[in-house]
Amino acid sequence: MNKNKTILLAGIGALLVSVCLVSGCALASDAPKVLTEVKVKQGKVEGTVEEGIGSFKAIPFAEAPVGDLRWKAPVPKKPWNGVLDATEFAGIPPQQAYTWPGAPAPKITEDCLYLNIQTPAESRREKLPVLVWIHGGGFITGDANSNDGIKFAKQGIVYVSLSYRTGALGFLSLPELSAENGRGISGNYGLLDMIEGLKWVKENIAAFGGDPSKVTIMGESAGAIAVSMLCASPLAKGLFRGAISESGGSFCPVDTKRIDNNGIRNMKGSEQYGLDWMKRIGVNSLEELRETGWEKLISDQQSGGVGGFWPCVDGYVLPDDQYKMYEAGDYNDVNILIGTNSDEGAMFCRPTQLAKYQDDIRAEYGPFAERMLELYPATTDEETHGALSDIFRETAFAWPTWAWAKLQNKTGKGKIYLYYFDQFDPDHPLFGGPNAPKPRGANHASEMQYVFATPLGRPFGGGDMAVSDAMNRYWANFVKTGDPNGEGLDKWPVYMDGEKTVMYFKNGTSLIETPNKPQLELMEEYFAWKRQQPLE
Repeated sequence: MNKNKTILLAGIGALLVSVCLVSGCALASDAPKVLTEVKVKQGKVEGTVEEGIGSFKAIPFAEAPVGDLRWKAPVPKKPWNGVLDATEFAGIPPQQAYTWPGAPAPKITEDCLYLNIQTPAESRREKLPVLVWIHGGGFITGDANSNDGIKFAKQGIVYVSLSYRTGALGFLSLPELSAENGRGISGNYGLLDMIEGLKWVKENIAAFGGDPSKVTIMGESAGAIAVSMLCASPLAKGLFRGAISESGGSFCPVDTKRIDNNGIRNMKGSEQYGLDWMKRIGVNSLEELRETGWEKLISDQQSGGVGGFWPCVDGYVLPDDQYKMYEAGDYNDVNILIGTNSDEGAMFCRPTQLAKYQDDIRAEYGPFAERMLELYPATTDEETHGALSDIFRETAFAWPTWAWAKLQNKTGKGKIYLYYFDQFDPDHPLFGGPNAPKPRGANHASEMQYVFATPLGRPFGGGDMAVSDAMNRYWANFVKTGDPNGEGLDKWPVYMDGEKTVMYFKNGTSLIETPNKPQLELMEEYFAWKRQQPLE
């Protein structure tokens, strides 16, 4: 190269540097060198960089639960050869998946035991706090790929989302399955998947710059109920130091049947539910079931909604009635951040005839029926929607959450932070369609876009932005320290019943006493009575 060319190239290089300095762009050498290649127990993994964060997708934590492993506890993933390409999402668990208009159909596969990781770490020595997300979906739908943890990762948190078996593949109990199990039990495979995923995180998250002693689990709806169950399961002991539950808890009585969301089946009831399901889909034996394609296993409409496949009290993963376990102080005592939404029963309910509403209340609530009709009044067919929505809010979400806080406050040492979300989003996509009655407040799952700071359908402004900023920062602080409080945020005190210690999210933050207290107290009495009734 001659001298003139050398001078010319040097001048162009200097000009590019000057432009970068003036415009504020970063030179390649200044870009963050986040982790994109790591080595875990099973082998090497290669990810990519997304928005300055190291992204790893579809890392298997267990063997594919297919063939002989269908309806078995997850088997830890064996080592692999070469480098695992972790740049594309895995398929989602078998389910009746909803597809947004114009969106491609999701890839569905039984080979679904994977997790995704987003890390800001530039070195494995950073020991960052870890957040593990457990998705919702009623234990029958959902996947680990739908929620982006980028806003948490950018605050110095290693974000993990894990997948688990759903529906019949995750929670089927049968006498034949129990007979082939050494403990004489079946079901709860989806919970065992979560526990196996958390074990993998504990063993391997240091490779991604995470601290295995600083893991917080978080879930919404069924994911929140699962978080509650993991707090009770002895199999999950030591796998996390904090828990966040958005609309969920498992404190209703154990029974042979489930009505709406206010109960959990025992082993006998779960097995009978499985037998009834087998009859509906026309399969006669476990051997035949194992040879049946997953498409048929998700075809039954009756088990595809509220009251369908669900975890059960098996004496092993879930040892007993969780309310009783907490009364006895027998649980994983960690700091918790838990709460519910103001109108989250609306999505699950439809209006009915006034006379039917009153008859149904009297049939289900027995000696509590008249008080129920007073606290959940309806004078027209149209008004039954609000009454039914509020009852569902209490039985499925608010009462279990309050019971959790109240019991842990009595028997535990972990700090309790309780919230109530009331930010109304008229454009939220989960309202149930154009013909569904509109909620009067914050619908189920509507808090998630604020927590993850990812608006759905419209940008945040004003009160929405204030709520999202506060929630995202409170949650991140809790993951980092076990305490949501931090600079620039309103003080969030530890929960005390009867005092203004509940964080209220509506166009900002403020403190209130426990909302809907008379209704919660009635539910407390009702479930105590229900717990004393003989099982069918």
